[in-house]
Order: sequence, then C-alpha cells, then structure tokens
Amino acid sequence: MSTDFSDLHGELRAVARDLLGGAGRDRAPGWKAIAASGWPGLEVPEALGGSGATFAEVAVVLEEMGRAAASTPYFGTAVLSVAALDLLEPGPDRDELLRGIASGAALPAVALAGDTGTAVAARPPFRLERSARGLLLHGDAAFVPDAAGADRLLLPALAPGGEPVMVDARPDLAGIRVTAQPLLDASRAFGRVTAEAAVVAEGAVRRFAADPEAAFRHLGDRAAVAVACDGLGLSEAMLDTTVAYVGVREQFGRPVGSFQAVKHACADMFVRVAVARRLVEAAARALSAGDPDGWVAASMAKSYAGEAAVDVAGKAMQLHGGMGYTWESGVHVHLKRAMLDRSLFGSPAAHRRRIARRYR
Repeated sequence: MSTDFSDLHGELRAVARDLLGGAGRDRAPGWKAIAASGWPGLEVPEALGGSGATFAEVAVVLEEMGRAAASTPYFGTAVLSVAALDLLEPGPDRDELLRGIASGAALPAVALAGDTGTAVAARPPFRLERSARGLLLHGDAAFVPDAAGADRLLLPALAPGGEPVMVDARPDLAGIRVTAQPLLDASRAFGRVTAEAAVVAEGAVRRFAADPEAAFRHLGDRAAVAVACDGLGLSEAMLDTTVAYVGVREQFGRPVGSFQAVKHACADMFVRVAVARRLVEAAARALSAGDPDGWVAASMAKSYAGEAAVDVAGKAMQLHGGMGYTWESGVHVHLKRAMLDRSLFGSPAAHRRRIARRYR
C-alpha cells in the first residue's frame, strides 16, 4: 500500500496467493496453516507474539482471500478482534487474548452487526443495565462475521452511563445465544448473537483507551474497508479469469476476445478494478496512519469497490457465455460473494450519504 513497503507487500502477496491458491478452488488452507503463516498476528505487538505490522499489510492478505474466495475465520478473528483489543485499555486478560490470536489458539469474534442500514452503526448493538442480580446484558447483532465458530465474544455495548464499552464473554454464557445464519454465499460464515438478561461480571467489561465513541466508529470503518479489500481481490480474479478465457474461446473461427464489444467490456472491467484499487489503498493507508478523516476514504472505498465487484463479476459471467452459468466455472462463487460484500457494513448508497454530509 505504501511505496516504502512495496517490496514487502509484493512478497506477502505472492506468499498469500500461493498458499490460498494451492488449496484449490472454493477451498482454503486449514486454520493451522494460516496461523503458521503469521497472518493472525500481523497487527499484534511483537511483545505479545505478533509482527507489529499495520492494517496495510492485513489489507494485502484480505485482498488475496477475496481473490481466492477463501473460506476462513480470518475476518472475524484477526481483522476485527485484534483491532478491537488494540483499542482497549491494556491488561493481562487483553494481552493474553492477543497472544492467543497471534498463535492461532484463540478464535474470538466481535459482534458488529453487518446488516446495519447505515454506513457505520450509530451506537453499539448491546447495552448493560444494573440490577439486583448484577450487570445484565441485552441486545442483538445479526450477520456477525465468524460468530458461529468463535470461542470468545467481544460485544460492543453501552454502559449504564451511556459510554461505549466492550464486554468479553464466552458463547456458552447463560443468556447468550449464537446461531448460524445460512447465506447464498457459502464461502463465508456469519452468525446472529443475542443477549437476553445475561449476567456478566464487572471484570468482563473492558473500557476503550481513548474516546469510546470514536473507537466504536473506527471499528465500523475498519470492517467496511476490510470488505472493500475482499471485493477488490475478487474483482481482480474475475478480470484475470475473463481475459484469459476470451483469449482462447473461439467463435466464427477467431477468439471472442478479438471482437470489439468484448474488448470494450474487458476495458470497462479493467477501469473499474483500477479505480477501486486506488480507493482501497488510500483507505488502508488512512486507517494505518490513524488519520482522523480516514472515515471519508473508508466510505469512498466501500461504496465504489462494493458496486464495482458486482459489476465486474456480472460481466465475467456474461463474457463466459453459457460456461459462466455452470457450477464448474466457479464464476458464481465470486458473484455471490460480491453481492454480499456490496451490502455488508453499509451499502454503497449509505456510504455515499455519509460522505455527502460533509457538504451540508
């Protein structure tokens, strides 16, 4: 993402593409292999067993996972959970969980609702209240990445005083229910997390190290950019696959790629991918640098990359002809993934409305 680290990112991209692509289409290497690669601990401090890298490096891995349509818990476990923990006040429990993520032993999930009707949720989906029984947790979050397979839940909640906090809970805690949500996109896993008067200990409530409201918004922006990275990767995969196919598929005695209409369609796909890459790279740099105006870049990247991915994957299916509609072609895998990416963590329209508010 940065010219200073272009060689590093190039090597990381090559390793990720080799590992993810070597598992075969519609599959992914096991979590043990991913943990051994060091990806879950990219942003974990070196003192806690991680690499001490930034979101710019994580973005490279996310893009390659989108390219391969990989099915892994990396999004929920590493991308969102590490970010949430880094924003909290340091402590033994927090540090131990970060060590577990870096080693691949822990699989937490952050209960950010992916089906929000706005670009970034205005408030946490859970709330705490005091009672004679102690602290009670209430709330509901749908389309939570990798919630169904998580062994730890990080639940954004409003404290009794109205301050955003993070509740650290086990999925089997009485009053908490986690249910898997089947999707048309079978390459990823989402779940619904519900809390109904769940009693949580005082020590399970983690406070943010800085401005709580800004920290909660940052998590939403990070989730949006992560999805944009995934969309960029699958768009590039569809462009490369389509160009290769129309170069060998013949009709009327010549490759269909030589027809002007096909050339124009491929050129349109290329432009969409190129613009999406610029926007996604800018958003990743802004998040890595802690830019206070990074939300603008995040919304620009999510709104454009989300629509571009659906457009590019749709054109790929069209240019593959009848073959594009078959199960064997694999185009349908990327198209369904792109359609989910477009709506997750804010639709393109929601993010454009958010950007437009700057001019009011």
